[in-house]
Amino acid sequence: MSEALRQKPGRDHTARHYMLDGHRTDVARLAPGLHVVATPIGNLGDITLRALAALAGADLIACEDTRVTRKLLDRYAIATPLTPYHDHNAAQARPALLRRLAEGAAIALVSDAGTPLISDPGFKLVRAAHDAGHAVTTLPGASSLLAALAVAGLPTDQFLFAGFLPPKAAARRARIAELGRIPATLVLFETGPRLAATLADLADGLGPREAAVCRELTKLHEEIRRGDLATLSQNCAGSELRGEIVVVIGPPAAQAQVSASDADALLRQALNRVSLKDAVGEVADVTGLPRRELYQRALVLAKETGHGAPR
Repeated sequence: MSEALRQKPGRDHTARHYMLDGHRTDVARLAPGLHVVATPIGNLGDITLRALAALAGADLIACEDTRVTRKLLDRYAIATPLTPYHDHNAAQARPALLRRLAEGAAIALVSDAGTPLISDPGFKLVRAAHDAGHAVTTLPGASSLLAALAVAGLPTDQFLFAGFLPPKAAARRARIAELGRIPATLVLFETGPRLAATLADLADGLGPREAAVCRELTKLHEEIRRGDLATLSQNCAGSELRGEIVVVIGPPAAQAQVSASDADALLRQALNRVSLKDAVGEVADVTGLPRRELYQRALVLAKETGHGAPR
């Protein structure tokens, strides 16, 4: 157990403050309870004043990586003790944090970047704190999910955050097929090494949807690539982008609401003229239906009719 977790709040006379632009701001001790604090996703200037006061006023900060959070605290001269809380130690660290809360401590929960619990550890701690009757407060701020939505130029009235897709190809394609039926903008996280393969599977499974690849948002090398999924897939093939990546994919086109019988009719007509592959491409472009689903259906129809052998 870390030394920070062993300490008890008691009567604390520690000076609590942060420094901003050379000016010192003294803050009061944070109210007891668990405080979920959003931190910058890249640019350390994106921290909120309320978050600075909370981090400086807390008895303890639970964070994914103490080295990462220490850089933020050093920037603003905050001396609050840190303790690690991440996927690998959560089962052991959570009971100790709950004991500190029961003793009246004020604990700030942060992730390495952005809003805690968004594809980061923490929800079990929040749930356990609620169950134990402790106050749980959120201090909103930066989020790569919302930042990407804001700059992608795609519909935002309805969206689904799907986190990271499975790393293995078969599972990833199955998940894409499930997501393809959802009438909303999709938001995904992805790593640089897997981006090209993911975009290829998205293009194959979702058809010609508009999308944006948002990389290193708020950082020095921020980059936003926009286009249809096939074009983005081609542009990223053979290269490995570095940094934090968010992929935003537009919703299926309105005409994608095509019945199975209508899709079969279109496939039959196309199979009478072109190869199975080209027939699938034609119908996918017209309907917006996922190519993978159309291909499986086209194989059945081709056997029934004797047309459109794969070539």
